[in-house]
Amino acid sequence: METDSFISTIDYWQDELNRYEFADLLRKPQPEKWSLGQVYMHLIDATSFFLGQVDICLQTDDHAEDEMSEVAKAMFANDEFPDKMIEGPPSNAATPQPVSKQKIIAGLEELKAKINALSKSKSPHNGKTKHPGHQFFNADEWLQYAHMHFRHHERQKGRIEKFLEG
Repeated sequence: METDSFISTIDYWQDELNRYEFADLLRKPQPEKWSLGQVYMHLIDATSFFLGQVDICLQTDDHAEDEMSEVAKAMFANDEFPDKMIEGPPSNAATPQPVSKQKIIAGLEELKAKINALSKSKSPHNGKTKHPGHQFFNADEWLQYAHMHFRHHERQKGRIEKFLEG
């Protein structure tokens, strides 16, 4: 698994975190929109789930012949999410505010440690697990999806930063 680029993306998000006071991370552009801190929390939580799927795939051969959706095939071919706002599952509305900057940093560090550990995994298995909207991904695809997801939220981060600077 190629993970250096993904780790660099997480490093970028960590470096960017230094630009903000904790109070700024909690400010929302609109009551129903996320704060920058919530974006960080979402990335940590979602990526933890995705990395858990990587781990499952490395332990099984289940669903090895099942495929991803056509929409997912296009995303993977382009190595990015579509350039549009995407409504996530209703559970996203419950994304918590961070309790501290340190918790965000710790969460990002934990993700990097998991990614590094998974990158060293040598598995004979070729299993896939089901994504709720895009059908089946193998371990490498889950990892790529997680990286694409991080990069997708850079656009949202930019919109929130304009609000914070305004």
